[in-house]
Amino acid sequence: MTVAPPTARRAPVVAALLAALLPLAACTTDDPAPTPTSTTDKGSPPAPEIPPAWPLTGVESDDVAARPALAVKVENAPQARPQTGLEDADMVWEEVVEGGITRFVAVYHSRLPEAVEPVRSVRPMDPAVVAPLGGILAYTGGQPPFVQAVRDAGVQSVMMDAGDAGFTRDPQRSAPHDVIGDPAAFLDLADGDRTVPPPAQLQYADAAGEGTASSDGTKATTLDVVLSPAQRTVWDWSAGTDDGGWQRSDGSTPSVSADGDRLTATNVLVLSTKVVDTRYKDPAGAPVPETKLVGSGEGLLASGGRTVTLRWSKESVDAPVELTRDGEPVELDPGSTWIELVPRDGGSWSTS
Repeated sequence: MTVAPPTARRAPVVAALLAALLPLAACTTDDPAPTPTSTTDKGSPPAPEIPPAWPLTGVESDDVAARPALAVKVENAPQARPQTGLEDADMVWEEVVEGGITRFVAVYHSRLPEAVEPVRSVRPMDPAVVAPLGGILAYTGGQPPFVQAVRDAGVQSVMMDAGDAGFTRDPQRSAPHDVIGDPAAFLDLADGDRTVPPPAQLQYADAAGEGTASSDGTKATTLDVVLSPAQRTVWDWSAGTDDGGWQRSDGSTPSVSADGDRLTATNVLVLSTKVVDTRYKDPAGAPVPETKLVGSGEGLLASGGRTVTLRWSKESVDAPVELTRDGEPVELDPGSTWIELVPRDGGSWSTS
């Protein structure tokens, strides 16, 4: 005798029960409608809203990359020049470190170079520079309190000393000026908490020549910035050439990339800042300074061969810098921006 499986034996019973219930269901008219089942995958993040322009340059685009901002610490000691990759940055911040030399925080989003060199260590002012971006900061290492401050600011660290991918050494340079960073490899390490794409950090006009300085500023051909006795940065206006814009020099020496390209900015923003010595020292025993960015002060914007004075303010570590002139927002020309953090005590700038 063949015995039907349990499901087969239950089939007639189930059919009979369904037949008995169908008339009852037909007579019921006030039962609530079934609740729709959502098909949204609650575990997936929402698709990023893509702006009509690159957020860190204001340049119009219908193809803004859905990736976070990448900031990289880059050295500017004489032994570090010429650097690689600065010419592709959307924004570059220049800050005074121990001994009066400067370092850069180069921020990438619209363009990614194949390499950035030389990458160096973090400093105490860096969280306030990069926190508003909601992205990644790549650097070689740093004193534990400085590294922790980056994490506390909600910034993801990509660090050579932690064994993270993307760092190699240049055999043609001597340590510690020889670390090469791979931006694509750094971005591959981005966690799910990064802001994609990054929020705008400054306000930009719709077109070149319509920014506050370009349209209403005083003509200038040179912006001379003294950051310390060891670093003087000069910007010369050059128009009508392929590399037109504000061309940078370290003192009297033109600043160029490793490929020989002149380092040029569409906008140069100068901020007068308070700089204090921390209780930490570098290996040579020099105190490590910190630029205080949370606060306010005077500044200057250079765009389109013209300059305007302004006021800047920053409410918190994770808030962007706000620029005003006579109480109204200041707009930059679309393009790259270099930001000079000039110490109030000992630093200066002049135009001519």
